[in-house]
Amino acid sequence: MAHSEQQRPEIVVGLVATPPDHPARVAARLTAELADRLTERVSADVRWTVREGWGEVAPRRDGGAEALLDDLARRRAGDEWDVAICLTDLPLHAERVPLVAQTSARRQVAVVSLPALGLDQLRATRAAVPDLVSRLLTDATDRRVPPAGWAPAEMTSRIPAVHRVVGEADAGERRYVASGLIGRVRLLTGMVRANRPGRALLGLSKLLVGAFGTAAFALTTDTIWQMGDALGGLRLAVIMLLGLTALVAWLIVAHDLWEKPDRETPAELARLFNLGTVLTLTLATAVSYVVLFVGTALVGALLIDTSVFEQTLQRPVSFTDYLTLAWITSSLATVGGAIGSGLENEETVRAAAYGYHPEPGGWRDEKGGQPQR
Repeated sequence: MAHSEQQRPEIVVGLVATPPDHPARVAARLTAELADRLTERVSADVRWTVREGWGEVAPRRDGGAEALLDDLARRRAGDEWDVAICLTDLPLHAERVPLVAQTSARRQVAVVSLPALGLDQLRATRAAVPDLVSRLLTDATDRRVPPAGWAPAEMTSRIPAVHRVVGEADAGERRYVASGLIGRVRLLTGMVRANRPGRALLGLSKLLVGAFGTAAFALTTDTIWQMGDALGGLRLAVIMLLGLTALVAWLIVAHDLWEKPDRETPAELARLFNLGTVLTLTLATAVSYVVLFVGTALVGALLIDTSVFEQTLQRPVSFTDYLTLAWITSSLATVGGAIGSGLENEETVRAAAYGYHPEPGGWRDEKGGQPQR
């Protein structure tokens, strides 16, 4: 058995994640199972070896997919891989629509934009990467594996994110693009997913503590009780939205999270980064608001006796009145939370910016040990 294993030709597939953050986690999970999937879906007559790397290929913002493919091709040649696939959280575009993946048979590499895959990125990469490897080997006329038994356009049925295939088919340069409207919506949701809003939520713990402190103080003030009773649902909703908007704006301004276009970051990409940052912070602050609202409602129900509440409002009260009180208190407390956010760890808050990735050393190459910027 071992002898027959050695007789089979070996194909080495490099799987590179850049930057070493969310893409690296997807790559780590995919690496553990990719060899088996390649055996099942491409060929069982070769030995598949998967090599994993991270951070060695710098995500050049200005060059898009072509620059990534060039960097990846140099890494593939240096490490003597047969083919290489790059997973990146960089939103890429082709023909003014989101680019899901691009293959280059000449360079024997492919790049996959994780945000373009939407929310379920691991499942989509499990489906896409074996097909991309198969297509690369077929287009490169590698005789160790049988030709891919599917046309590139069939990937539109295999991967929901892929709308159509464009490029030079004869040269093996193919781009798998998404649709216009749905593709952009999927790209934005994928960017939020890649930006890990849960990390932003956990990172803003001091903000939530500050908001709870402000809410606890406000609950003891009967003026707040009367304000909640006097204001209607529309005005309370406006106050809530203004509070959340002010909090998101304060986080962006105070921690310099706004991406500005420059030589390395085109205006369109800067807009996408900023939109991803705003959506991530909006989701994180909205969840924080729900937690604050529930906590405030419970504390109010425990601390404020019904008879005292009725005496202040001069009418019978119900549980709805406690919810209204929690609503106005939580909305006002978000302003106090914004002040508390200035006490957050700078690195923790900046991690919510889509275009920001923490050091050390930029994109470090394992061989040279020098940062690549």
